[in-house]
Amino acid sequence: MRVLVIGSGGREHALLLGLSRDPSVTELHVAPGNAGTASIATNHAVDVVSSDGVLALARQLDADLVVIGPEVPLVLGVADALRDAGFATFGPGARAAQIEGSKAFAKDVMAAAGVRTAHSEVVDNPAKLDAALDRFGPTWVVKDDGLAAGKGVVVTTDRAAARSHAAECLEIGHPVLLESFLDGPEVSLFCLVDGETVVPLIPAQDHKRVGDNDTGPNTGGMGAYTPLPWLPDEMTTQIVDDVVKPVAAELVRRGTPFSGLLYAGLAIGNDGPAVVEFNCRFGDPETQAVLALLKSPLGQALNATATGTLADLPPLEWEDGAAVIVVVAAENYPGKPRTGDVIIGAGGEGVLHAGTAIDASGAVVSAGGRVLGVLGVGADLAEARAQAYERIDAIKLPGSHHRTDIGRAALEGEISI
Repeated sequence: MRVLVIGSGGREHALLLGLSRDPSVTELHVAPGNAGTASIATNHAVDVVSSDGVLALARQLDADLVVIGPEVPLVLGVADALRDAGFATFGPGARAAQIEGSKAFAKDVMAAAGVRTAHSEVVDNPAKLDAALDRFGPTWVVKDDGLAAGKGVVVTTDRAAARSHAAECLEIGHPVLLESFLDGPEVSLFCLVDGETVVPLIPAQDHKRVGDNDTGPNTGGMGAYTPLPWLPDEMTTQIVDDVVKPVAAELVRRGTPFSGLLYAGLAIGNDGPAVVEFNCRFGDPETQAVLALLKSPLGQALNATATGTLADLPPLEWEDGAAVIVVVAAENYPGKPRTGDVIIGAGGEGVLHAGTAIDASGAVVSAGGRVLGVLGVGADLAEARAQAYERIDAIKLPGSHHRTDIGRAALEGEISI
């Protein structure tokens, strides 16, 4: 099976590593890829949001399966163009991808499906902003009603900060979504979805804030771990039955069936799981940790989803133990990152590339905000954490920073539901 992966981040590097372990995968290609993907796949210079460009490459390669990683090409309909041309494609069409592309659309789907989520209000007029903010708090959740690469959300007890973020979104023409704050530990659950067929992966927990102890601004994710020792198995079943399956069924009812990876971000409160957000694709950095423990052939699972045969896929099998991924970020991230610095240790074991490139001299350099994801795998969470941080010690990137507490609260028994 010749597989083409679209994207250039840590998620795509993790997908390629997983696909490389599948004996049914004979060729791996990625567009555009990064410095790390070049060692396991052929990189191709293609604009990921160009349906014509992606389609031309798929035809050139005679790809058996195309896997679209990022959200923007999905929301723009690249998967539709590929499917219309007869390519098996992992990733939803543009209409179903609005589950991530529009927070208001997602809220409407959840309301119709009877899925618990935060109370919300859409504001599209700056003149109505202050009155709307007064109806929320003391913790404000302000979301850009569009795609913002995981950084469009502000959660704050500072009304002025909430107002500033909302005003910035409105100024560029984006409506904002105000939400009530959902308390309780958060869970990320990835599910393969083919119409009304739902196959969950193992749950993970992301760390969104830039600093230790969940301080500082939100980011696209600074690290994750799996499995969750504090989450009972029956809670995963409840999330699938009460959240993911009803949403998948509602999308089918609307004539926009979902095909691909549906990510549910949830808060587990006193009344059970409630949805914080949906994504229409594998999320960073949880993908790196989750796929590290997958025993089943990844290519076969993605292909079954893409070809409408997910219901026939054998149950997924998982390695025992735990996995931890820690993000090494560039100086100033999540602000405008410093780039172009040479990275020492980028080729080490368990180092997944995200924002990297190869410069004219052949050196691996930083090329984005989240530069690397460093993976640790062990018999338990403590062992996995120790391996990840030991590997980070061998990496040198001027001005870089990372959190030192990924998975620590779970390890020390500080999380419960």
